[in-house]
Amino acid sequence: MKTLFCFVTAFAAMAGTAFADALEGKRAPAEIIESAAANDWRDVDPAQVMVIDLERGRVTIELSDVFAQAHVAQMKTLAKAGFYNGLSFYRVIDGFVAQGGDPFETKELPDGAIKGLKAEFDIAAAASEVEKGELADFTLGENDGYANSVGWRRGFALGRQKINGESRYHLLHCTGAIAMARDIEKDTGGTEFYITLQPQRYLDRNLTVFGRVIDGMEHVQALKRQPPPEEEGDPLGETIVRAWMGDAPPEGEDAPTWQVFRTDTALFAEYVESRRNRPEAFFYYRPDHVDVCQLTIPVREKPAPKKTADE
Repeated sequence: MKTLFCFVTAFAAMAGTAFADALEGKRAPAEIIESAAANDWRDVDPAQVMVIDLERGRVTIELSDVFAQAHVAQMKTLAKAGFYNGLSFYRVIDGFVAQGGDPFETKELPDGAIKGLKAEFDIAAAASEVEKGELADFTLGENDGYANSVGWRRGFALGRQKINGESRYHLLHCTGAIAMARDIEKDTGGTEFYITLQPQRYLDRNLTVFGRVIDGMEHVQALKRQPPPEEEGDPLGETIVRAWMGDAPPEGEDAPTWQVFRTDTALFAEYVESRRNRPEAFFYYRPDHVDVCQLTIPVREKPAPKKTADE
């Protein structure tokens, strides 16, 4: 047994050395991002940006109407009408979610908003949709316990599930996902949203995710922990100063200009592989795996145009 143990140990050491040699010359994730050219970034449409201003700072959210059209339309209507202004994050559970809105749902809805939104847990993906580019940049490859395969589309973490032979796609409950709260019946969402403080993948395809935080997550994480109120007069947590849409900024505010690292390029594929097996000398164990919720999709404010010599 001792001889066998020594042989196995030696073989594992040789395999590890060969693996490390294979990574020699590979770029670290930071180097890959640093090398990105202008066309490796995509502009975020201000019409898909929802901003939540808190007393402690600003939270910026990119919405995804490809996967949750009705929910995104509802949030745009509510934000533009100032519905959330003065409301609060009234339920903040450590390691779980920060939930905001009108806890007793007594505030009158603006024109165009409805109660009882039809759930949008996932969407069908016919081959024609892929060919049109709706999901053409969805990077597949990772398996996990919650979906047949997972990947990214325009920076959003996605799952793909085969149901009765049909592929269906859904947004994932990674950290910073924003989704609609509901009652027991699935078509009961309307105004109460939550942001995940940590991955909550068991909620996938049980609630409608309609966007993700792209900046200011530190402010969400820092919210005062708050049990939900049981009756009017109970503490309601930290106030939402205002919520607004990027294509209709309040007076004195500019339209937000953000860029997200593209997830449909060879550079992104290199980035994924670099995160799968980190090539830096610091790492002795490399698991040959990347978690879809742990892979950070870089985001930045759009750089100002470079001035020419004549300017």
